[in-house]
Amino acid sequence: MMRYDRRAIVLASCFSGLAGYIDALGFIALGGFFVSFMTGNTTRLGIELAGSHGGGIALAAGILALFVGGVVLGSLVGHVAGRRRPPAVLALVTVCLFVSAALDTAGFTMAAVCLLAVAMGSENAVFQRDGEVTIGLTYMTGTLVKMGQRIAAAMLGGPPLAFVRHFLLWLGLMLGACIGATVHGMIGLAAIWIAAGAAALLSIAASFLLHDG
Repeated sequence: MMRYDRRAIVLASCFSGLAGYIDALGFIALGGFFVSFMTGNTTRLGIELAGSHGGGIALAAGILALFVGGVVLGSLVGHVAGRRRPPAVLALVTVCLFVSAALDTAGFTMAAVCLLAVAMGSENAVFQRDGEVTIGLTYMTGTLVKMGQRIAAAMLGGPPLAFVRHFLLWLGLMLGACIGATVHGMIGLAAIWIAAGAAALLSIAASFLLHDG
């Protein structure tokens, strides 16, 4: 993450905000399951297995599979796009979100929410080098660990503000989740249309401001 300039970090925080917004919608719609936070779903899967709750097992496992499928799809699109990876992957996310919004409008709510997991898996392929994700946009555990490490390094004489990049990424996701929950309370899953529009704008911004390499 330290290899990226400020412009990329600001955009990454916006992408993370989009993930938080969408995850909040999915969490509410699924009654406590996530569409971007797979550590949480893995824990839920373990709990459901222990309790032999068939419906919960199928839901947790299904979301995990859809998310991984989204990662695969996003990685393939990014590979084909080459240096245009960021806008190409975000365009894929945008398409997924518009289709999800249309499905919900047509009454296929579960299919719409499941497609959100595909979109979130795909989004993690925006920042990737040598086949590895360099900035995780939909999960914050690693980001918080790195932030703590940067704070410790600052206390030992290192760069005093190096932790800010990681903080902004976390802040983006948290604020996005707050906004998503608020909007869901007002208009329900019609809030996906707003996410789709935001993703479209972010893909346009990425086409001008970001390139891979």
